[in-house]
Amino acid sequence: MKRIWTFIKDEQGLETVEYAIIGGIITIAAIATIRSIGTQVGVMFTSILGALTGP
Repeated sequence: MKRIWTFIKDEQGLETVEYAIIGGIITIAAIATIRSIGTQVGVMFTSILGALTGP
């Protein structure tokens, strides 16, 4: 029983897991932002191209 409590209270290695989770969240946020900006830039260039080529 003592081994179980020792295992439960052991916090060694948790920092690595926390950093991995934070890194994953930051990566997902960055990908979402880049995709959103990329779409907006594409629409803007299409609009500019349409204005330059005329009707």
